[in-house]
Amino acid sequence: MTQADIGVYGLGTMGSALALNMASKGFTVAVTNRETDWIAPFVAEAGSLADKIIPAEDLKDFVAALKTPRVILFMIPSGAPMDAMIDTVTPLLEDGDTIIDGGNADFNDTRRRAAAMAGTGVHFVGMGVSGGEEGARNGPSMMVGGSDHSWTQLRPMVEAIAARFNDAPCVAHLGPDGAGHFVKTVHNGIEYADMQMIAEVYGLLRDGAGMGASQIGALFERWNAGRLSSFLTEITAKALQITDPETGQPMVDMIVDQAGQKGTGRWTVIEALKLGQSASSIEGAVGARAWSSEREVRRQADPIFSKNASGLDLSEDTLEQALLAGRILSHAQGFRILQAASEGFDWSLDLARTAEIWRAGCIIRSALLDDLASAFRADPPMGHLILAPDIAADLKTSLPALRQTVAAAVSAGLPVPSLSGALQWIDSLSRARGTTDLIQAQRDFFGHHGFERTDRPGKTHADWS
Repeated sequence: MTQADIGVYGLGTMGSALALNMASKGFTVAVTNRETDWIAPFVAEAGSLADKIIPAEDLKDFVAALKTPRVILFMIPSGAPMDAMIDTVTPLLEDGDTIIDGGNADFNDTRRRAAAMAGTGVHFVGMGVSGGEEGARNGPSMMVGGSDHSWTQLRPMVEAIAARFNDAPCVAHLGPDGAGHFVKTVHNGIEYADMQMIAEVYGLLRDGAGMGASQIGALFERWNAGRLSSFLTEITAKALQITDPETGQPMVDMIVDQAGQKGTGRWTVIEALKLGQSASSIEGAVGARAWSSEREVRRQADPIFSKNASGLDLSEDTLEQALLAGRILSHAQGFRILQAASEGFDWSLDLARTAEIWRAGCIIRSALLDDLASAFRADPPMGHLILAPDIAADLKTSLPALRQTVAAAVSAGLPVPSLSGALQWIDSLSRARGTTDLIQAQRDFFGHHGFERTDRPGKTHADWS
């Protein structure tokens, strides 16, 4: 009886696409699903790939269909469902088998699960998968966290199904336990900021310059041929130029301005704060989605605080440069968070490799990531992207446009939370002397917390009386 190279539990959008991707690369895949009536339709829809798929309705039969040591990829909701599945499947497994959580899991849960399974002989992997349904089917970007043993088992399969950039697979073993899921979380945080900055520029053009959706879309299409080339720029250009067949209006004008979120952007901000880092551009994006949900408040507040936003005088080149600067800074914030986590959790993350595996397959894939990977390979001072010579040169060129854009938006009363958050971050980091000397004076004044003097080492206090 033929045995499968890997098992996929969960035949939702992503699980189905990954299973078909693996089958198309020559691997035999065992599949099952909690709702067993999903299995037969999936096999039928697999067409010519059905010969590489082994369906199983019973969990024991599913496990028995796998080669040993076994590899099982779970594509199910994170949280309690994954914990329950681990408890159910572990008694059926043996030493050397590997369980993979391929969902958008909280990396803290992944670390907890990996620690709980340590010493049992069964390995636990947290794997971030980016690219949506199309990426999963034709080549995603994948971020793996787990043991060396598990990576040895996984590597041939995930490298075969991954997206490729210059023929290099966009997948890497980034570290132990929660490293893969943490990197995926930060990826999603950067995605939030990137989407929000694009939306902010769209808002400036629509509400400040009076441009229509198709006209703005054509502008993004031109920008996508240059430094702003990215998947998100590309789909923005396309979406803005699509017409609603029912009304003949731009499709985007028929969409309620209320954005959802699944939590990974919020997790990025929370973990950044825990690590003592800033995620201001990402926090601006998370906040903007939260504010968007208060539609009735916004409707009532609009006439009270009405402002004349029209006549915004910003050139296309200025906005292009501003968006480039914002995008560089949001990525720099994300990588700074990754560096802090790597040091805090002893992961030894390869930031250059992380940038490289994001160059294809994932949602934030862009031409910029090639520049960032090269900057990390050149070992920037203090490991900080803004100090890398080429990146610093780009910022020196584009920051005046970001400053001009944010100033014009603020004057017109148009919200730019992510662009302004990025600008405040770089402005704070590029001041040799900040203003926290006064904060330290205040803290010592009311709480006797102490401070360090500029003329000698050691902590001291002042007699504020």
